[in-house]
Amino acid sequence: MHPPHQPPAPAAPGPRPPGRRGRGRRAAWIAAGAAAALTAATAAALTLRGGDPASSPGASPPRAGAPASAPRRPAAAPRRPVAGVLVNGRRQPPRIRSPRAAAGRYTVVRTTAAAPPGTRGAIVRYMVEVERGLPMTGAEFAAQVHRVLNDPRGWGHGGRMRFVRVSRGPVRFRVALSSPALTDRMCAPLITGGQLSCRAGSRSVINARRYLQGAATYGRDLASYREYLINHEVGHALGHGHRTCPGPGRVAPVMVQQTKSLYGCRPGPWPHPKG
Repeated sequence: MHPPHQPPAPAAPGPRPPGRRGRGRRAAWIAAGAAAALTAATAAALTLRGGDPASSPGASPPRAGAPASAPRRPAAAPRRPVAGVLVNGRRQPPRIRSPRAAAGRYTVVRTTAAAPPGTRGAIVRYMVEVERGLPMTGAEFAAQVHRVLNDPRGWGHGGRMRFVRVSRGPVRFRVALSSPALTDRMCAPLITGGQLSCRAGSRSVINARRYLQGAATYGRDLASYREYLINHEVGHALGHGHRTCPGPGRVAPVMVQQTKSLYGCRPGPWPHPKG
């Protein structure tokens, strides 16, 4: 018997023509280059938009052992003092941090201010000084001092006196805004501990830390505390001594040391609160 007919084996493919093989390699190189360019362009676009190429869809995971790059955060804007808060019906000034020490030298506020029209009484000349390097202008501080001193609830109440700010002597007293370090030096041997104010000779030394940040006894009412601080220290310059709280719940006389404690009284920033 004849063996069954077997189909011939397929011939082995011959080598590709050289021209086609070269065109295939060039096409692969072009495709790889285009993919690399597309990846770089995508990463650049994500970087410009603040994105992270590693977290974008379709991105390859980072290589093992490669340090992970933290996403960049935008720089925080500088914090500005918050003003305009209403406390006890009054719009409050911003609280500002005072340096522990500044230049250690005073600058006299050169502008002058007359007593308000319609006021009467003996004229009291005074001067305002501000230590150099404090975060408050002399003009701003001087304007507040002049307003407080000539308020009808102040020491000039009822025509007792009226206050005129001058830039040269002679003067009855000086109101000096001072850093805590200069306050301690000016008030010695009285111990102010960087926290309190004082009268030193003819100078009413106002501690900038207290004036700019307030005191716990007045809480959030910085405006009223500033009025108390000026009236209290100027009261010493006018010859008034310390007083005590007259009874629980009553308004504290302005010469009570209200920065330390209210001693059961309510805050009292004015010498004559009823005006």
